[in-house]
Amino acid sequence: MKQIFFSFLITAFSLSAFSQGLPAGSVIPKATFYKADGTSFTTDQIPKGKKSLIMFFDATCGHCQTVATDLSKSSKELSGANLYLVSQDVFRSINYFMDTYAKPLKSMKNVTNLQDKDYVFIPLFHPKQYPSLYLFGADKKLILFTGNEKDVPKLLKLVK
Repeated sequence: MKQIFFSFLITAFSLSAFSQGLPAGSVIPKATFYKADGTSFTTDQIPKGKKSLIMFFDATCGHCQTVATDLSKSSKELSGANLYLVSQDVFRSINYFMDTYAKPLKSMKNVTNLQDKDYVFIPLFHPKQYPSLYLFGADKKLILFTGNEKDVPKLLKLVK
């Protein structure tokens, strides 16, 4: 009975932490992720002066695959912003995801694939679901947070 209670308690805390979201106007949280070559990439390295879109995804998530496909179709609209695709998956899965659903984005210089192997994204960014999209302004402050794939057109208008 104690095991069931503790399992329920842990699940409740996890869901509450996962559902808070990042409030508009928040500055990009300080975090360290990793590139495919193993080098670290910190959010401090995200430059000011240009909008930045961060997409938190899972390679097996159907909604993430749809959003990646939609963003790929709109790669010209994204050329003026930095795009960071962050996943907790291994790079083999991330690369498959990119090759299958976001191939046009792979060759863009403003797109960076990152692995969250230290699992810091969820406690720092508070995503509600997969995918979670964060559009930060040139001042590195949050303009829009969404987990709804139907918000991609709205997001693309704000990126311009």
